[in-house]
Amino acid sequence: MSVRLHTVLILGCLLSRCAFGAEASSANEWRQWRGPEFNGVARQSKPPIEWSESKNVRWKVAIPGDGLSVPLVWNNLVIVQTAVPSGKPAEDEADKPDDSANESKAQEGRPDRADGDGRRGPRGDRPPGERRGGRGRGRGRRPAPTQTHKFNVIALDRQTGSTVWQREMVPHEGSHGDGSLAPASPVTDGKHIFAQFGSRGLYCLDMNGNVLWEKDFGDMSTRNGFGEGSSPALAGDTLVVNWDHEGDSFIVALDANTGKERWRKDRNEATSWSTPLIVKDGDTSLAIVPGSNRIRAYELDSGKVRWECGGLGSNCVPCPVEYEGKLIMMSGHREPALVAVDYVGAKGDLTGTDRVFWTLDGGTPYVPSPLLYDDTIYFLQKNTGILSCYDPATGRPHYEKQRLEKIKGVYASPVGADGRVYIAGRGGITNVLKRSPTFEVLATNELDDQFDTSPAIAGNEIYMRGRKSLYCIAEK
Repeated sequence: MSVRLHTVLILGCLLSRCAFGAEASSANEWRQWRGPEFNGVARQSKPPIEWSESKNVRWKVAIPGDGLSVPLVWNNLVIVQTAVPSGKPAEDEADKPDDSANESKAQEGRPDRADGDGRRGPRGDRPPGERRGGRGRGRGRRPAPTQTHKFNVIALDRQTGSTVWQREMVPHEGSHGDGSLAPASPVTDGKHIFAQFGSRGLYCLDMNGNVLWEKDFGDMSTRNGFGEGSSPALAGDTLVVNWDHEGDSFIVALDANTGKERWRKDRNEATSWSTPLIVKDGDTSLAIVPGSNRIRAYELDSGKVRWECGGLGSNCVPCPVEYEGKLIMMSGHREPALVAVDYVGAKGDLTGTDRVFWTLDGGTPYVPSPLLYDDTIYFLQKNTGILSCYDPATGRPHYEKQRLEKIKGVYASPVGADGRVYIAGRGGITNVLKRSPTFEVLATNELDDQFDTSPAIAGNEIYMRGRKSLYCIAEK
């Protein structure tokens, strides 16, 4: 694959912050897609409870192109990723070489999945820059792009929403009909911004938008052409990228300063969309990566698998959460499942052992990740407005399958702050709930947009990225 970087508009900015996990979380940051603690909580923030198009909207700006990345908020900047059509036609599919033989070869020895057409796509066996076309059609699949796209990282002024700088970085296949060509979210260590565009590259930018290094991992071929979605995970100076797809899946750890590979391990997994979770077990950092075959814990310094566990279903999307030495993982496609593991000191295969202390086989989310807020965990059923709340330590339900007000479909993950839970629906409605073992709605808010991206909370503001606009919601 050949990726050419385009011009950059720099108007200037200065940022600073510590590396992941080096200090207590700041009330003014949302440094990665699930927030400072990677559980959806902004512990020190106090955003509004109520808003509308005419109330508590500090600013609203149109974001060009297409993107589902959660805004990254740090100091005076709000950073988003987007894919903008260039107006130039993509290469003619009829002019491309037939790679069906290679694709058939890639299917050998790979088990059929529970659904879909079972097609497997090779990685790295097409000419540089070649775009995968109409293979892998599945329900909800968006057609392959008919024109090339410019992949942008945009930094906005936090107070006004005006553009501070913009970097243009030109997809090989389509995405799910509800998906995006720029679905991954950026992450920062205060010196760098790491922007993952999947098959079109991983970019490391400085805080002025200059590209310091880039990596090309090849072209993904995702299940049913649903597109890509996993975001990079950052721990200290190590960046972890999960590359599960219908070809040769792997996980790789990079030096965040240079982009140099520290280790790479093959994964016996089909497409997944979950972002790795970094946790500590004593002096050892572990990258927790869910998969349909196995949940695996990779030692961050070597890539060695410390333990693994089965139990999840197909199409793993939700990210894990950690609660007092316990991990809770979910999937919600055709085999809905929850697996809770006591991971401290664990080694080997944990499947069927007393290390697995809590399981569910229904009511779990397909796309949205859970919200772990103190001693409560909230999760939706599939992609619907049906909410459950559990005790994460025991698996005891506080309430189950409670229908949200005016919300039907949900792709965004719940977030929490100031004793409240915020759940954004696809139709523009957001429910604000009291963080409590009982179900209590504090407010039902509506905006004129569609929200498939998880909100970001920083300071006393909540940032909501719609399909058309990015909102900064704050009391005036």
